[in-house]
Amino acid sequence: MVDFRKWFPALAVVALAFGAASTANAQAAPPALSCVGNAGVPPIVRSEGLTELVGDLVLNCNGGVPTAAAALVPQANIQIFLNTNITSRLLADPWSEALLMIDEPSAANQTYCTTNGGCTATGVNAGSPVTSVNYAVPGATTVKNVYQGRQSGANSIVWLGVPIDPPGTNATRIIRITNVRANANQLGTSSTLIPTQIVMFISVTGTTSVPINNPQQTVAFIQPGMTFGTRSVKSSYLQCVSWNKDAATDSSKAFPGGEGFGSVLRYTEGFASAFKVRNTVAFGSADASATPVAQNSPGAIYNTETGFYNPAAVGGNSVALAGLADHGTRLMARFANVPAGVALYASVYPVISSSAPALTSVLTSAASGTSTHARLVTTNNEGGGAFSATSATGSYTPTGLTVAGYAPVALNNGTGQAVWEVMQADPFIGQTYEFGVAASFVANTSSNLPGLGTATVAGSFAPLSTVTTAHATAPIPRFADTGVARTLFTLNACTSNILFVFLTNQAGFDSGIAISNTSVDPFGTAPQSGPCKLNYYGETTGGGAAPAAQTSAVVPAGKQLLAVLSTGGNYGIAATPGFQGYMIAQCSFQYAHGFAFISDVGANRVSEAYLALILDGALAPRTLFLSEILGH
Repeated sequence: MVDFRKWFPALAVVALAFGAASTANAQAAPPALSCVGNAGVPPIVRSEGLTELVGDLVLNCNGGVPTAAAALVPQANIQIFLNTNITSRLLADPWSEALLMIDEPSAANQTYCTTNGGCTATGVNAGSPVTSVNYAVPGATTVKNVYQGRQSGANSIVWLGVPIDPPGTNATRIIRITNVRANANQLGTSSTLIPTQIVMFISVTGTTSVPINNPQQTVAFIQPGMTFGTRSVKSSYLQCVSWNKDAATDSSKAFPGGEGFGSVLRYTEGFASAFKVRNTVAFGSADASATPVAQNSPGAIYNTETGFYNPAAVGGNSVALAGLADHGTRLMARFANVPAGVALYASVYPVISSSAPALTSVLTSAASGTSTHARLVTTNNEGGGAFSATSATGSYTPTGLTVAGYAPVALNNGTGQAVWEVMQADPFIGQTYEFGVAASFVANTSSNLPGLGTATVAGSFAPLSTVTTAHATAPIPRFADTGVARTLFTLNACTSNILFVFLTNQAGFDSGIAISNTSVDPFGTAPQSGPCKLNYYGETTGGGAAPAAQTSAVVPAGKQLLAVLSTGGNYGIAATPGFQGYMIAQCSFQYAHGFAFISDVGANRVSEAYLALILDGALAPRTLFLSEILGH
């Protein structure tokens, strides 16, 4: 009995210990603060782009103990890295336009932290996890909910001293990173069916560790943004035939009927949202760029060159300009090797603005009051600069179409450019823009004008830039030079090549030739003139060498070059005594025709004649020139 009673104190101690342990387990610490990374649906970005907006990265955080009232909220350094250069604009180096937002603040409730070292916050209403620090609701005036990033290396941005109040287990704290631009061109496009990806890595460090599930997120896929092509209405011109001649010396003159635009430049989207306007401001006129409006709803997809943009933002480092692009998508044509004496004109508006009926606007003009979806702008040499509409200097009316306005392309030593800015775009329609280009010149073959040669054009996005990292003044958007030169048109010499199959001034015989310039006729043919080069093949008396080639003076339209081997002829043709063989005449006009005769000296007893052969032609061209073939 005594031994049994001795157990009671021991059992009591055990019971107390078990109870204490049970109470401790019931009051175990809540889960620590942790976050899960999410990039939503990554956008497709242009492989030509140097400043492509990637998708937002979002951290959904929960757990931890809300900060006690009046206590300092724990601060953290949040840093992101891309697998390519970050090219968000530097608003005040190293301050970036990239922003970090907490709890998706509405436009009216956004308060900005632009201070080096971050902004502090204190806990409020401790014990109520949902409102421990209410970053997004007015009244918490000491709490900032939008933080400006700082460039930290070519591919990194950091936000220092961001207060992150643990929301507890029954609420979620949302951290959004936006306005991150990337150099997509640096990564290029994939050679496989899987597109190249832009990847964002995120790290959160501070006074306490913040674990992140899925810290690596794909934030964009890279695809070519545009294909460029040409469509030739007229691919070749003749030096001796004027084209759009009135406009060659006066840009206000209308193109004559049947001439006009000889080439069409075609820009086609690589994917439906590749062509973008600057901002969501309502489209008013193709001839003006309206003042941008706010795009300040967190997580909204605007499909514009501008990202998250709040012009009412209050803070230092020009944060009110964060996200704002300089202009909409621009399409550039760069011309080269344009022959001397040729003027170029570009259509002010698209010839075809879109393949979609909802956006169809064919060859309209500002005067008509009809909106168009892209228009010619005046830019710097790279295609950048503020919006400046180029005024039409002339117009013409193609059959069945409305009035088409055009403006001259400034040329310097045969090079120049035209740039059009997208004024309206639909992210759900694949669009094609086509612009007309016209050549204009006055034939002056006596001065070898216009010059001969092949003009080229290269199409690309604009503006072009070699700035591949974050920059304060380089334009946004900007693009790498990916244009490839292709033939725009060729300007050919006007040539007739004539074969005189046999000529002789030996053994008592002599030969004469006649070359007629038949470009004067009753059919409205444009008169042409030019010299003829006579090339001799054979020998002279006694087996001597054939005479050297000689070139006549200019043979006017409607006139004849006449010559005899023994005595020479008009237009400066010298005698070639003793020659026997054949002769090829190369005349710098299209409509040359030849006649030859052979007789005894003095033509007293015998005479024979023939028509010279034309060596040019479409069916069997020997010379690659097209002159005029007549039946014999």
